[in-house]
Amino acid sequence: MNANADLTPDADDGLTPFGRRPSAGDFAFARLRQAIIALALPPGSVLSRLQLAERLGLSQTPVREALTRLQDEGLVMVVPSASTRVAHIDLDHARQAQFLRLSLEVEMVRRLAGMPTPGLPPRIAAHLEEQRGLIGQDGFAQADDAFHATLYEAAGIGGLWPLVRSRSGHLDRLRRLNLPSPGKMEAVVAEHARIAAAIAAGDVAAAEQALRQHFSGTFSRIPQVREQYPDYFAEA
Repeated sequence: MNANADLTPDADDGLTPFGRRPSAGDFAFARLRQAIIALALPPGSVLSRLQLAERLGLSQTPVREALTRLQDEGLVMVVPSASTRVAHIDLDHARQAQFLRLSLEVEMVRRLAGMPTPGLPPRIAAHLEEQRGLIGQDGFAQADDAFHATLYEAAGIGGLWPLVRSRSGHLDRLRRLNLPSPGKMEAVVAEHARIAAAIAAGDVAAAEQALRQHFSGTFSRIPQVREQYPDYFAEA
């Protein structure tokens, strides 16, 4: 066979499309990651591969793969010959993720405010309406993420959103602990609305200021959150 020949479709070569279904490993990873981020599996929880496989209806192999990926993200601690546990919230990791997001998103909103994006205002309005309807409900955090993901896409940097998500596990859990605070969800929606208004008005400076204000709240309540959930945090 010519090594330089073009690879053309062949019914007998075995390279058939996998389709839209996620692999078992991807399924296990997505379910376990969501449970960890949502604190359904709180920091310090022991993770049994056998029990997780039974709960997910899978063999232990994809669960093992998922735990390895979660370990790579710093969300799981695997101790050989001992236990596998959900990692405690590391504030240093959370601050690094905050720095990454702020650096990217300041430039993102500056770009969006500086260029007309005709289809963006109605999409943002729909996100804001959804968030208002989810205040006090479990789906609010996902709607929050969807708002930011839409801005990434509109700014032409949608491919960076998965990278940001993979680095934000500790930050996202810290944000989840903040959300139940009285008025917090309402404040998030109001901050999103200010960002959206500045973008729509083409006001670059106001868009950046609104975004910085939006990101400033998470770390301001760390003492109160640590006092309420002392067992959730890694030692400094």
